[in-house]
Amino acid sequence: MKVGLIGDSLTEGRPGVSFYNLLKLQYPHISFDNLGNPGETIKSLLTRLEKVPLQSSYDLLILWIGVNDVYSKLLKVQAQPVAKDHIEFEEYCLKVLEKAHAASKNVVLVSPALVGEDLQNHSNQEIKELTSIMESVALKSGNIYFVNMQNLFKEHLENLECSSFINKNVMRVLLDVLFYKNPLRIDKLSQKRGLHVTLDGVHLNSKGANIVAQQYSSIIELYGDEGDKIGRF
Repeated sequence: MKVGLIGDSLTEGRPGVSFYNLLKLQYPHISFDNLGNPGETIKSLLTRLEKVPLQSSYDLLILWIGVNDVYSKLLKVQAQPVAKDHIEFEEYCLKVLEKAHAASKNVVLVSPALVGEDLQNHSNQEIKELTSIMESVALKSGNIYFVNMQNLFKEHLENLECSSFINKNVMRVLLDVLFYKNPLRIDKLSQKRGLHVTLDGVHLNSKGANIVAQQYSSIIELYGDEGDKIGRF
């Protein structure tokens, strides 16, 4: 079985704890392709897939994208272009799913999770809006399995006292990549910042990586049970 994981730095696994590494340990018999690209937005992802088309041999493709369409607005440096509005975001999302479906009949679209652990902040309200768009796009595309990742994280955070910390300094993000590679050190820094599931408000600590890995595992198990029916609502 071959599984493609498409996304941004959350999929790549840096900075923070990698859910991809957890999946590899859990499923040593599965071939995983990590197609995460730091800073990726829905617009830059489409450009990437147009330049370098996906292989057409994936049994399952899981696409987690969208957080940088919100998070990058808080940074002084934008690594990748973003959609100018929600209409354009929807158009790019549809085109990305077309590219994905050309590579696999089993495609899973995952909405962004968090920009900050305060679920009521402006960025997370925008993520909620993008989630609604992505769910609608999945329905329009047909045979797309949709996962609301924000709701999943909400279940773990809604009864906790959450810090408003968000790392908005690009240099600090890079330093976290360089100096915080060990999960124990990552979790210690996360705790120091008053965070529960992320290192910096966006990237994952051990608990956050486990949440994502468990969700992806459920998808993989569903594929194992239902085969080519996974994308059907």
